[in-house]
Amino acid sequence: MVSRSGYGCVVSLLPASLGAHPDGERATRVSQSAQYRDGAFHNSMPGSSRPSGGQVYREWRSGKQRRKPQLPVPLVGESTATPVDGLHITWYGHASALIEVDGRRVLLDPIWSERCSPFSFAGPRRLHPPPVPLAALPPIDAVIISHDHYDHLDLRTIRTLARSQQAPFLVPLGVGAHLDRWRVPSDRIVELDWNESAEVAGLRFTATPARHFSGRAFARDRTLWSSWVIAGATQRVYYSGDTGYFDGFGAIGAEHGPFDATLMAVGAYSPAWPDIHLNPEQAVQAHLDLRGGLLIPVHWATFNLAFHGWSEPADLVWREAKAVDARLAVPRPGERVQVAEPPPVDGWWQPLA
Repeated sequence: MVSRSGYGCVVSLLPASLGAHPDGERATRVSQSAQYRDGAFHNSMPGSSRPSGGQVYREWRSGKQRRKPQLPVPLVGESTATPVDGLHITWYGHASALIEVDGRRVLLDPIWSERCSPFSFAGPRRLHPPPVPLAALPPIDAVIISHDHYDHLDLRTIRTLARSQQAPFLVPLGVGAHLDRWRVPSDRIVELDWNESAEVAGLRFTATPARHFSGRAFARDRTLWSSWVIAGATQRVYYSGDTGYFDGFGAIGAEHGPFDATLMAVGAYSPAWPDIHLNPEQAVQAHLDLRGGLLIPVHWATFNLAFHGWSEPADLVWREAKAVDARLAVPRPGERVQVAEPPPVDGWWQPLA
């Protein structure tokens, strides 16, 4: 049995990017969560979070999809220095986005690193640069983290934001342990269980259920995963984080909706892991369940994390949205969308595929 001091020595030898396990008061809060039992967090709707090895192998062997763009991805380096009236959303690539509501700015799952990996020399590499430098971001009022996977919680980006910004980090239960290890001030870490809320900068943030899993090192599901509701005085936004389809979307829509906009993950799906990532058709259905207004697809185009074609998520979500008459915007990375008057979908990604 490893002593507590021995465990600390082992942790100190691991890469900081692996983060840390919750302990102390944080571990107590984790253990008291209704989602936590038998040493791990659990989904409200059971399902497998472990890919089928046989299915993965078959996809890899049979797949002839173009998994990278054949031309440079067009980037838009719009300035967001001046707050504007109304609701605006800027997608920076993958799941990173900026929500501007009530004159406040909320940054979602920021990752500006070249790779989503614990290592700088290995792991999935970006397929396009960030559309703006991290240092060029305007003052941020809150940073939201959906869960602790490397493509959503990035050590280098978090450390930079902790130095360059004053915003608090709103995270699911247990994720604060990673931020603690990375020297984010404790008074800037707000941890929430599902259906808990916090008021920050005049906005109300609620951690809502998702169907996924967590883990950065050797243990899984020691920290929680969440979707998020961001509510201003009159406008509301839903962010899915990573999730499979489940019956919780309808309940979230009934309690917190309708939403002026939803940011729904549409990429990195596979028949090998059907319970933990939405495919594009499911994302549209979830958007309808949530009583969403404008759908903005995220979690595609930036990192190659599954065997589907690079452009397939955007093609399928566009087709499905047209079939059910759902409002859709598919911005270029860095493009600022005015939710009340979104640009028409123009298929910008198709010539690149």
